[in-house]
Amino acid sequence: MSRKKRSCLPPFLTIVLILLIGVITVVIIKIPADAASIFGEPFARHSFLERLSLSVSLLNHQQELLTPSDPFGQPVSLTIASGESVASIANRMQQIGLIADAGAWIDYLVYSGLDYQLQAGSYRLSPALSPVDIAAFMQDPKSREITFSILPGWRLEEIAASLPASGLEIDSHEFILMSQTGELASLDARLPGSISTLEGFYMPGQYTVTRAVTLQELVSSMIDRFFGVVTIEVEQAFASQGLNLEQAVILASIVEREAVLAEEMPLISSVFLNRLAVGMRLESDPTVQYALGYDHDFDSWWKVPLDGDDLAINSTYNTYLYSGLPPTPICNPGAEALLSVAQPETTAYYFFRAACDDSGHHLFAETYEEHLNNGCD
Repeated sequence: MSRKKRSCLPPFLTIVLILLIGVITVVIIKIPADAASIFGEPFARHSFLERLSLSVSLLNHQQELLTPSDPFGQPVSLTIASGESVASIANRMQQIGLIADAGAWIDYLVYSGLDYQLQAGSYRLSPALSPVDIAAFMQDPKSREITFSILPGWRLEEIAASLPASGLEIDSHEFILMSQTGELASLDARLPGSISTLEGFYMPGQYTVTRAVTLQELVSSMIDRFFGVVTIEVEQAFASQGLNLEQAVILASIVEREAVLAEEMPLISSVFLNRLAVGMRLESDPTVQYALGYDHDFDSWWKVPLDGDDLAINSTYNTYLYSGLPPTPICNPGAEALLSVAQPETTAYYFFRAACDDSGHHLFAETYEEHLNNGCD
């Protein structure tokens, strides 16, 4: 009985088949495994082919995805509009130097499932982070920017009270504590060494910060903004009025609370400077309001109107009783008030009072008799 011969592949075809199986094994197993070990597990809903294709892309662009585009670059702001496509976001990020390859970054987002999680809003992003780290940073709601505002004339307590509502993770009590204790001048070499409070040195305005900004960072940014206004030239102008930096800030804080219209600040500054020059008491209501503190009946730190008992309060902040400037600023003055002290009007005025038409204007006088005549009937 004859037997069939067993078929066999030629040796070279066997080798080819073995190599092909090896390649397929690498493609099916090793490439996705390598990508997962470097970039994390892929989004669960991807098909095998999607995972394979994205894994190949990530491994091919590993350098671009894991290396910062600029290790020494400064953070930049990026605002994502509602409904903006991932491609648009990535292209803009590449244009401003946050990422090196928009296409590779998109593939990473899709691979990780993060392309569905980008939310509209403002972000502060650093090119010193790798594109992979930037993607993770953008998933944290704390990384998004918020705008924190300080109004001209606010005192420390009013700034502190606004912190919880702003979304900042800064405790109000810790803010007050840091602003009033310790070696305050050590926070910034430009601060006067004699200060006992940072009241007056927090520049009013809007601050765009991340939700996770630290107390130290926020305080430093507000002081830095202050010295952006109070330059060396402005300090020299203060000196020409006979005031050092601390004295000028104290006077500016009074002007800030007295003035309704910024245009009148140089006139109000001239009145107080004239009074200081001849030893007259300043007799400023806002200094008494500061001494009184929070008024529960008025639900305000600035009681209006003041009565006779208020004006008699025994406090070194009461400029009706004590000559010269109060011990510290009574609020945080804005740029206009500070510059009005640096460059006041030249006048012979020693008195001013609110005009009777509720316009916010004041009537100025050289003599007390003239001042009385400016009163409302």
